[in-house]
Amino acid sequence: MIKKYYKIERKNIIVVQFIMEGYEGMATVSTLDARKAILAVSIMPDYISEVTGLLDYLQNKYPMQETNDDQGYKR
Repeated sequence: MIKKYYKIERKNIIVVQFIMEGYEGMATVSTLDARKAILAVSIMPDYISEVTGLLDYLQNKYPMQETNDDQGYKR
């Protein structure tokens, strides 16, 4: 699994998770910190290009900023 971490506006957590989970089997989304609105996206390697395209779209629609995994959120 390829992991990416995003900071997002709290109000958009649910909608982004819902959209990502609609692409079943390609990626999973976990909320690591609801207060700080940090999401972890675990991507199946076979779908990296598709999920990257989806994440690019979501970043334009809902303010999301990719963060480093070294901020204490890594599980």
